[in-house]
Amino acid sequence: MDRRSVVASSIAATSAVLLSSTKPANAMTKDSEWPLWTALPVAPYSKRRTIMKEIADGVFTFDQLIGIYYVHVPIRMTVCAVDGGLFVYAPVAPTKECLALMQRLIDKHGPVKTIVLPSVAVEHKVNAGPFARTFPDADFYVVDRQYAFPLNLPSITLGLPSWTKPLPASSSQSDTNMWNGQLEHEVLTVKPGIGSEFQEAAFYHKASNTLLLCDTLVAVNDEPPAILTEEPEYIRALLFHARDEPLEVVDDTPQNRRKGWRRIVLLFNFFFPGAAIADLGIGPLTRLGRFEYGWKGWLPFSWRSEAAELKAFDVYSQGGSPTVFPIIQIILARGNSGQATLDWVNKVKQWNFRRVIPQHLDAPLNIDPDQFAKTFSFIEKGVNEVRFCDEDVKFLREAENGFLNFSVYKSKLGTLRGRSDCGLMDLS
Repeated sequence: MDRRSVVASSIAATSAVLLSSTKPANAMTKDSEWPLWTALPVAPYSKRRTIMKEIADGVFTFDQLIGIYYVHVPIRMTVCAVDGGLFVYAPVAPTKECLALMQRLIDKHGPVKTIVLPSVAVEHKVNAGPFARTFPDADFYVVDRQYAFPLNLPSITLGLPSWTKPLPASSSQSDTNMWNGQLEHEVLTVKPGIGSEFQEAAFYHKASNTLLLCDTLVAVNDEPPAILTEEPEYIRALLFHARDEPLEVVDDTPQNRRKGWRRIVLLFNFFFPGAAIADLGIGPLTRLGRFEYGWKGWLPFSWRSEAAELKAFDVYSQGGSPTVFPIIQIILARGNSGQATLDWVNKVKQWNFRRVIPQHLDAPLNIDPDQFAKTFSFIEKGVNEVRFCDEDVKFLREAENGFLNFSVYKSKLGTLRGRSDCGLMDLS
């Protein structure tokens, strides 16, 4: 089950009509162009700006964007210095700009020694093969349950090079010290339903006390991430979602940027958040026009009130504290009713990390092993509860009982539910 495929078909049907107005203007240099964007035709299409940031001594993040309908969020690669070279986790698109930034690290720390694809998710997998081919002398490991839908094809047909190696389930189980004492790893494998598996490879970089995670843990605050404010084309996503009327053009202010980001986060996590009223029918298509932000002004959501969306966002973000994507929690609650996840958490929390770098939303997160483990406490409690407003997870809960029935097993933890009803429908 791919994380964002739940409502992709509805949006894709409308986007077929509107796509000609969504492609970005030529605002960035040719170094940020990515010619292979058609392998996964989502924003920002061929213009993939990269921002590199040093997180700790010898640890660097490379942020790009990914999204649809201007629901743009960071997708991240993390690079760590190891003895004699570089370790690359969750590759992003290897544009000329990205590779020029990599060259700075190569000049200082040595060549790329190892590249790891820590996930089966298509948004990470689609760039891993091209990145690995750029550094053919590096070892390239992938979690071993890669699959394709609707046909489960061999790895070579998924764009992965012939020298791809399966990542062992655990560094502690390897016959040799594969990371020379500099890294440790543990792979989580959960089979949520028929025909798919979820995997996450956690890595611990000992020199910096940093935990690398892909999708299992995230956090967010109310300030838009730097990658979204770096380019005029990317800022458009924030202003697009700050609108309250289809053809409204809002001022580019810090307040409107935060408003747009708040709505992006709620849409990204919940698809149909409780603070919004969705209309994917013909109505919004009758109110289209020439519109500088793109999509001809298509606005299939109206927001109940600023008070409602502020309440929902505050309950979700809780000041930037860690949480689990709701759709990922649905997956993790499977796998022997969460026992596979709990076993993985108990192994990972033995590492002495003091920061976590997820590959989406905010990073780094100043989290210790106890805070990491607490994020998954719903498993030990035996209930599939999230801290969010119950209204926000209503759509996903109905999906579990409805059209997801064919692809996910029943869980003894029950269906997703929020900790409380926030009264979003009554806030005005």
